[in-house]
Amino acid sequence: MAMAMPKAAASVALAMVLGLAMVSLVAGTSGLATFYTPSYLPSACYGFQDQGTMIAAASDVFWNGGGACGDIYTVTCTGATNEGVPHPCTGRSVTIKIVDYCPAGCRGTIDLSQEAFAIIANPDAGKVQIEYRRYVRLTF
Repeated sequence: MAMAMPKAAASVALAMVLGLAMVSLVAGTSGLATFYTPSYLPSACYGFQDQGTMIAAASDVFWNGGGACGDIYTVTCTGATNEGVPHPCTGRSVTIKIVDYCPAGCRGTIDLSQEAFAIIANPDAGKVQIEYRRYVRLTF
């Protein structure tokens, strides 16, 4: 019985390490963020399944024919795009899930929900410069 505990503890520790290694942060990329307002349903990825409000629509930059559905990004405002709101950034970042498609003519790289946009920037700005990072699921 004494041997069972160390093996069990080692198994738990290994599972925790592997679980943490399943997600990795990819280097940031510059882009533009805009926002859209409710209702957020239906979405191109999940139809009428509610995914909350920390969501976004992907532009053609990374939509990949729907391959972006479910991807998780951290988005940070880096600066203004207009003089109307010269300092729009809040200094915060937001983590969002791609649930929709922002079709051709989309004004930004990523179209955040209104709630997500308000975390990183003053909504009066309408569009801001951003850095975004995608979380990648690693498989072994």
